[in-house]
Amino acid sequence: MVRIGAIVLNVSDRRRAAAFWSQALGYESAANPDFLVPTDPHAPRLHLDEDDRTHLDLWAADEDEQRTEVERLIALGARRVDWEYPPDADFVVLADPDGNLFCVINCGA
Repeated sequence: MVRIGAIVLNVSDRRRAAAFWSQALGYESAANPDFLVPTDPHAPRLHLDEDDRTHLDLWAADEDEQRTEVERLIALGARRVDWEYPPDADFVVLADPDGNLFCVINCGA
């Protein structure tokens, strides 16, 4: 089953957001400065992004689980979103019944 792996926050200033959220949540900077990681290995990381909109990244263990979960989520009421994917995309963009976007990511890719 998928889990919330990351919360993508749309921010206007990554440094300011990183300073705030790391102190607010006790998260630490990752090797990639766009990410803050929790000390609890089960908590989602934060992805600070100045271009993308705020959304959830749901993580699947591999391609088979990703495919199964996408089908399951669609059966629950999600819908595929017309998206321009890069050739090596490891994610599928869906929308919940209210139109909120989220990604299902193949973490084994």
